[in-house]
Amino acid sequence: MNLARWLLALCAVATLADAASLARLRSFVRETQTMHASFTQVVTDSAGRQVAQASGEFSIARPGRFRWTVEKPYEQLLIGDGERVWIYDKDLNQVVSRKADRALGNTPAALLSGREEVEAAFDWKELPAADGLDWLGATPKDRESAFRELRLGFDASGLAAMDILDNFGQRTVIRFTKLQRNPKLGADLFRFTPPAGADVVTD
Repeated sequence: MNLARWLLALCAVATLADAASLARLRSFVRETQTMHASFTQVVTDSAGRQVAQASGEFSIARPGRFRWTVEKPYEQLLIGDGERVWIYDKDLNQVVSRKADRALGNTPAALLSGREEVEAAFDWKELPAADGLDWLGATPKDRESAFRELRLGFDASGLAAMDILDNFGQRTVIRFTKLQRNPKLGADLFRFTPPAGADVVTD
């Protein structure tokens, strides 16, 4: 459930002038109402050792709706329908459901699927370009946040990477590929009904 814990705790090529990355973030939030992409995710512990790896696809539709599908190494589905967040572990046949405002809070998921005012929940700073990306750093203003630092990487297509450092020193790096901005996404994509016989845990 590493991905679920992140999501709930916890969707320019050249160097730019000052504040350009923050301007890109604002443009991304303002102009991207829907998005679909593939992702790869690598998790390392505080000593830098890899402890998990995953890949899959995700979609968002503002405000507050997202679908995060893990395909490898095991199947897991996370859906935000605007009111609740659903986490389905197929192997365990278990569903966890929480109210969206409690589940997301000031998390990276809120940044991807939230409203424009989410910018106010973080302190932002420009970072040096690296790995062919322009980076923007953020720290949550809420001291109860489950992570202590977030970095967003931008390329010519828009958001290309997220780098999240949690309060235990665990780092999650997510890379996005095949990104589509403002595709037409059906409402059913963001609805979830627990499968028959699944163990459902709700708040």
